[in-house]
Amino acid sequence: MNRQRVRLPVSRAPAARPDGASHRRGRRPGDAGGRPVTVARGGVVGAGRGRSECPGRPPGAGGGGGTGEAGGAGRAGGAGPGDGDGGCPGEPDARSGTAPAGAAGSGGTPPGPAGPKDAAGARRRAERRAERMAAGAEELEARLLDTVRGGLAGAGRGAWEETAARMIDAQAPGLEARVRELAAVAAAGGDPGRLLEECALLHLLNRALLGLPGLPEPLAATVRTRAGVPVRAAEVLATGERVRDRWLVLARRETTEGALTARRIWLRGTDTGRMALLLVFGAPGRPLPETDLPVGHALDAEVAFHPGARPLRVVLGECFSAPEVAPPPPGSGTGRALAAYGSALRADPWLAAWPAVLAGVVPIPPAAGPGPRPAEDGNGWQLADGDGRGALPVDPRAPERPGLWRLLAVSGGAPVTVSGECGHRGFLPHTAWSPETGEAIPL
Repeated sequence: MNRQRVRLPVSRAPAARPDGASHRRGRRPGDAGGRPVTVARGGVVGAGRGRSECPGRPPGAGGGGGTGEAGGAGRAGGAGPGDGDGGCPGEPDARSGTAPAGAAGSGGTPPGPAGPKDAAGARRRAERRAERMAAGAEELEARLLDTVRGGLAGAGRGAWEETAARMIDAQAPGLEARVRELAAVAAAGGDPGRLLEECALLHLLNRALLGLPGLPEPLAATVRTRAGVPVRAAEVLATGERVRDRWLVLARRETTEGALTARRIWLRGTDTGRMALLLVFGAPGRPLPETDLPVGHALDAEVAFHPGARPLRVVLGECFSAPEVAPPPPGSGTGRALAAYGSALRADPWLAAWPAVLAGVVPIPPAAGPGPRPAEDGNGWQLADGDGRGALPVDPRAPERPGLWRLLAVSGGAPVTVSGECGHRGFLPHTAWSPETGEAIPL
């Protein structure tokens, strides 16, 4: 094809070659023509130093899955795509059948131990980030003080959005997410009670962040996580508490959080009874990597818990068996679920909910409950103990009403086992087990 983008016949192709002088100029160091050209698999051509492209991936896009923080605002963990909690190390890729990068015989380069220079550089970066986060927390404290003095009614969405942008500059994504929650409350009408609650929690997080050196290490780790300091999965596997158990997959959810797609997988240890959460973030525009952890199945595996005052989030370590269908898990009544959430909240005041399994509860739709029937927004549903001694309201954020009606259909008016999250808004059901077959049914 010539300069006018007219396709040349094959017979004229030799005449289109550059002459000797042009060829020599193009080979000079520093000229565009002297850059190395690589042809990637799939026919994608990249030219220039430091450039590589893959089919279907925009330039600069990271790898498969990433991590974020559980129980807070979606990306409060501060980790983006490129680091995942799920997947047993050393297992072949489920789609390609190839070993993961860095594994023996895979052709990848395994990460080696950090040298003194790397460790010193990482320490300096962490110190600079801590200084910026502390400055952001002080600025946010002044903003909260001005808001309380001036009255919550005068705090509009625009001011909170501006403050959230300042928290991005301070490298504190956890603070930014909570400030944006304030902006959302203000945009929805500015409920004074809700604004005051959120301001109080944000004030508590600010004070804890500014007094971080004086806190016990488990609580300090929780504060860093809530503020948005990332922890790499490799570091958790190396230093975190390891627990081997037969882990039952209680539930699995995928949500959209900003530009990312998040997958949460709740686990429960059959022997230890401990709750765990696998959390993976997918890069924008790319599907999440497949994880062979079906709901209602259990596997013998070792997990490493992230540090914190009440550890929940884990990284999946070595797997010793394939997932197998498991019977319904044992559960408790609504009172014990509330007590478990209260105990976790005592260790982590910013915790929105705690996973729980309710056994022998009956779903009650709004029409059957006492009092006037609420609006058609999912409110008014209850999960009542079979003996009638207690009940929990269903979280109004229940993803969809068909899921609640599916729960009612599975129950058939009889007691049923349900897993979900118990929090200050109520119980958010995720999975129900059929009383007849014991099958796990996602809601």
